[in-house]
Amino acid sequence: MKKQLLFLLLLPVLCTCGHKSQYATIIRNGLLYDGRGGAPFKGDIALNADTIAAMGNLANASADVVVDARGMAVCPGFINMLSQTDEELLVDGRSQSDLRQGVTLEVMGEGSSMGPLNARTKKQLERGQADIKYPIAWTSLGEYLTYLEKKGVSCNVASFVGATTVRLNVVGEDDRAPTAGELDRMRLLVRQAMQEGAMGVSTSLIYAPAFFAKTDELIALCQEAAKYHGMYISHLRSEGNKLEESVEELMTIAKEAHIPAEIYHLKAGGMRNWGKMDGVIRRIEKARAAGLHITANMYTYTAGATGLTACFPPALQDGGFGALRKRLQDPTVRAATVKAMHTDAQDWENFYYGVGNPDNILLLAFKQDSLKKYSGKTLAAVAKIRGTSPEETAMNLVVQDSTRVVTGYFMMNEQNVKKQVALPWMSFGSDAGSMAPEGVFLKSSQHPRAYGNFARVLGKYARDENVMPLQEAIRKLANLPATNLKLQKRGELKVGNFADVLVFDPAKVVDHATFAAPHQYATGMTHVFVNGIQVLKNGEHTGAKPGRFVKGPGYRRK
Repeated sequence: MKKQLLFLLLLPVLCTCGHKSQYATIIRNGLLYDGRGGAPFKGDIALNADTIAAMGNLANASADVVVDARGMAVCPGFINMLSQTDEELLVDGRSQSDLRQGVTLEVMGEGSSMGPLNARTKKQLERGQADIKYPIAWTSLGEYLTYLEKKGVSCNVASFVGATTVRLNVVGEDDRAPTAGELDRMRLLVRQAMQEGAMGVSTSLIYAPAFFAKTDELIALCQEAAKYHGMYISHLRSEGNKLEESVEELMTIAKEAHIPAEIYHLKAGGMRNWGKMDGVIRRIEKARAAGLHITANMYTYTAGATGLTACFPPALQDGGFGALRKRLQDPTVRAATVKAMHTDAQDWENFYYGVGNPDNILLLAFKQDSLKKYSGKTLAAVAKIRGTSPEETAMNLVVQDSTRVVTGYFMMNEQNVKKQVALPWMSFGSDAGSMAPEGVFLKSSQHPRAYGNFARVLGKYARDENVMPLQEAIRKLANLPATNLKLQKRGELKVGNFADVLVFDPAKVVDHATFAAPHQYATGMTHVFVNGIQVLKNGEHTGAKPGRFVKGPGYRRK
């Protein structure tokens, strides 16, 4: 009897000792935004392993980790539709500048991608390395993304295959059309990339050698991507004088290749072109109403960033950067280039003319240590320091640095930016790397979009300027890009989906980066989970790197 009584007394203790938590993590008392744009609702969300395991009232459930989200928003992780963090993640996988804004998936590959490579293009990639140095331990695009995953990244990663990269592999840097045999080889490279998990085909048609590709070549490559349910995404051939015609080219490619298409960083560049945005929006919405799947993304600033070489005619780059550099040392070519820089060109995108003044050209990054003192200064200011004209200074800097020289251009207006932010088919991309205000990243200045693009959507535009409600901002940051990319189980808070989850205070989200002081984190993002693992806790990085290679719809397991 005594033994039975002792057993009964010990039973609760034994049961407690053997009991396992029902969930790994519970986020309690938050205001849940499911990502689809509907009204938020109060509730709890539970995570097990890499998956959202339950949602609703989980008051009776237990967990190893409990996060109190009282007074905060809980939503799916954001997708950066135009990430340039290919190199940054190789040296720092924490992805801090984006992660602290809620980005859990970086989509890379604007025109150029980190694969496929051959012996020649590997050497080109090595020569192009500036502040960030890294070994090239891969050949295909899928191998690069797998390499990132194995090396360790805090964010998920994905990429388009760049049409420029494919062209470089087969045709090189010459201004000519591919032969029939070369085009077949290019199609094969696209096909292989799609099978490895590429999201589709991307172009950056404003730049040489991409500029040399004609529409029929692009249609052929997109036809291959379409077979694997991919997307065509493009930095248009012109964002200024030929903006409307360039939008039409994208639509033609979409129609002929039977593929959905997206415009990278939609904008009307140059004061004379600002008035074109309304017409472009009407064109896109008319096409969408007719059944053509056209979308766009954008960054939330009035300045873009690209190479200082965008001030020169693309024809100078026939044969590659080396040919350009040599030509810029020829007095006759230099004189003709100065004249061209002051021309309102219709057959190429003249950034020098478009900004209207060299004071609107901000030099951001150089390769040579001797020139880094000019980072963060305008072209006009550097010209004055060096005692040469702005045009001569631009050519000299490109020659001396032996790079395109990363440069910011103030070309857009805020009225158009705000108008675009509100469009229901507009998602967002930083067009920048994800970095940290430390180490190698401090060797160069940056565009503030690297630290503030997504925080501005939530803070400046949704909260402060009421351009759209918060639930709509979240939809366009999460579910819209996930749907466009045909991603499975991402972009929405839903039981069974991958647990990419954010907890933040909508009243406190704010960007701090400026053009004068760009290396400043946004604040207000409290907790971030990637594949169920907490990578941001109370606003600080945990050191965890659970990011994965997110594969496109055409992926074929080998």
